[in-house]
Amino acid sequence: MSDTPNDLPVTTRVDGRVGILTFNRPRAMNAFNGALMSATDRAMQAFIDNERVLAIVIHGAGRCFSAGFDMKESAARQVAGADEWRPILTEDFDFIMQFWNCPKPTIAAAHGYCIGGAFELLMACDLSVAADTAMMGEPEVRFGSGIVAMLAPYVTGPKQAKELLLTGDDRIPAQRILEMGILNRVVPEGEELNAALALARQITNASPKSVQLTKRMINRTYELAHMREALAEALETEVQIEADESPERTEFNRIRRDEGLKAALAWRDARIT
Repeated sequence: MSDTPNDLPVTTRVDGRVGILTFNRPRAMNAFNGALMSATDRAMQAFIDNERVLAIVIHGAGRCFSAGFDMKESAARQVAGADEWRPILTEDFDFIMQFWNCPKPTIAAAHGYCIGGAFELLMACDLSVAADTAMMGEPEVRFGSGIVAMLAPYVTGPKQAKELLLTGDDRIPAQRILEMGILNRVVPEGEELNAALALARQITNASPKSVQLTKRMINRTYELAHMREALAEALETEVQIEADESPERTEFNRIRRDEGLKAALAWRDARIT
């Protein structure tokens, strides 16, 4: 096994033929900031280049998989207008979609919270496992934001996708997400990584070329149905949403700036009737 230093935002190791990538910002709920995203990009490319690695498992250190994109870092940018938002959101989109595009199978092992961009990342992975206590969802519409990588309509049905994306509920139990077809397994808390590794080892026992070509063709089936074009349009919609300062977004950002993220989230949650 090989390990990266524990003070990095991402740690990696190789267990047999399985690469394991761990989001390592536990005090920030493994939120995706620039440093974590860059480190993840490098780690994923290293796993792709490593002929020994035949499958990749992704999970989070500490009490959750990830709370999604780092809202504090986003607020500090003070971005305005579509032209400024477009490159930032494209980078976020590419970060998520690398797990879909990866030639080797990717498996998410989630626990605790897996919300927003982290939930999109889980959907971008080929397989996903979660602890029975995990909570998931996409709260973006509740504070005037949008979806970076709108994979939900492809991973589940239209009614389930609308339930996920239009309600903004970010406390959906793992069992409900399993019923939607987004998860492959729900296991007792603490067993999610072992369950993901078990799936990964089944994959690594198969022919690598057959596995990779089969993954590519499954993905291609969606792409032939114009998934890429639809995702590009959805991303442009997200650019327009972020550039449009809606009353909800303006107030959420004001509270976040003046009183902190915790207060902004409390304001958001208090709006639920």
